[in-house]
Amino acid sequence: MSKLLLIDDEEDVRYSFQRIFNSPEIELATASSGEEGLKVIPKFKPDLVLMDVRMGGMNGLETLRRLRAANPKLLVILMTAYGTTQTAIEAMKLGAYDYLLKPFDALKLKEIVANALKAARDMQQVVSYEPLLESEDYELGIVGRSEPMQQVFKLIGQVAASDATALITGESGTGKELVARAIYHHSNRSQQPFLAVNCAAIPEQLLESELFGHERGAFTGATMQRIGKFEQCSKGTIFLDEIGDMTPATQTKILRVLQSGAFERVGGNQPIQVDVRVIAATNKPLEAAVAAKQFREDLFYRLNVVRIHIPPLRERREDVPLLVNYFLEKIAREQQRKPKSIAANVIKALGKYHWPGNVRELENAIRRAHVMAKSDAILQSDLPPEISGQGGSGATPPPATAGEAAATDAATFARQLFQWARRDPKLKVIPAVERELVIQALKETNNNQVHAAKLLGITRATLRKRIEKFGIQRELNVK
Repeated sequence: MSKLLLIDDEEDVRYSFQRIFNSPEIELATASSGEEGLKVIPKFKPDLVLMDVRMGGMNGLETLRRLRAANPKLLVILMTAYGTTQTAIEAMKLGAYDYLLKPFDALKLKEIVANALKAARDMQQVVSYEPLLESEDYELGIVGRSEPMQQVFKLIGQVAASDATALITGESGTGKELVARAIYHHSNRSQQPFLAVNCAAIPEQLLESELFGHERGAFTGATMQRIGKFEQCSKGTIFLDEIGDMTPATQTKILRVLQSGAFERVGGNQPIQVDVRVIAATNKPLEAAVAAKQFREDLFYRLNVVRIHIPPLRERREDVPLLVNYFLEKIAREQQRKPKSIAANVIKALGKYHWPGNVRELENAIRRAHVMAKSDAILQSDLPPEISGQGGSGATPPPATAGEAAATDAATFARQLFQWARRDPKLKVIPAVERELVIQALKETNNNQVHAAKLLGITRATLRKRIEKFGIQRELNVK
């Protein structure tokens, strides 16, 4: 259950919050002044504080200063009916997570609170990277006994002790954010904020504002100044997930922050200095993106100070039984019941599967089997058909054979390309391959850009840029 504390001297506002957050998942406490709020916090221990800026007695600004001094990781959302005043802006600079304008929209309020609670959980839940599960006294963990994972554990320990920038690479579902949070929790910044930003999930025209903030009037709809994640996270750690999807303009600003610790808000001209540790992650080969002029080379080297590569699950199959045990224990704790047992042939089937979705797919499969099981034991029939091997003619072909064949074909193709490149010095291998991949993806999907982008593993906006860059549309004649 999440705990919210509302500090506001208006009785109507306190009543509105009690109605909006009348839910078994949320416990709400209220205080009518900053002084009362400071007394409630040690006993109630809220996950999130929502507070008015203008109150009788101690105002929101002074209350926020005291809260931040006592607990820098406690997230605070400011509320004000004077959104353009300097007081609200100064409050944000002091470290408020976000602000709301009164009167507020209930749906928008719930969305902001949900995001803040997730950020609070990220900061409070310690991520362990112990290789053995001899103790189940933690809720989040990076699990594995395999040699590749031992190397990951060693690198986490080494990089956590410094302030070095880290680049985490690996396929989707391997646990890149868990590694980032493990670095944070074991670093000397663990008592400061940690904020995660998924660069692929935010529209490119909004990402720069999300990271660096904007000035009033910077663009249509910018009715007031906004503080970005870098300012909110000063002295803490920011995690930039899927950094390979950033636009060139945003890449330039990130480079400047890494070089000098300074940036400007969108629409502003005043340099802002911050002290933020950057951890980045991507599931894309950034070296290839650099070669294709899609990612700044200087930014790549700034990010790639310490590289931590997380192996896909198919390359560490010996960890599957350990992960299965971990997820069963995790589900049992969530449901407050004894963990279910699992048949030996189920473990065998799980070990043979190729896991394209990696650890995330394994957890989902275990959760599904847990629901489908008709007794206290999980059987092979409880697994998804593609994993259990009981999917009939539509079942997935043996993964190892398919993977080996694909690797052989790819290696043969690469050798041919390099032979052509030696004969023709003008041939640029990576752009040539990328261009052909885009053409073939469009042909395979009958020129459907949404499906082609999904097939290529890129966004539709990125696909459009490639089509324009290579002049592909002029040559396509897909019926």
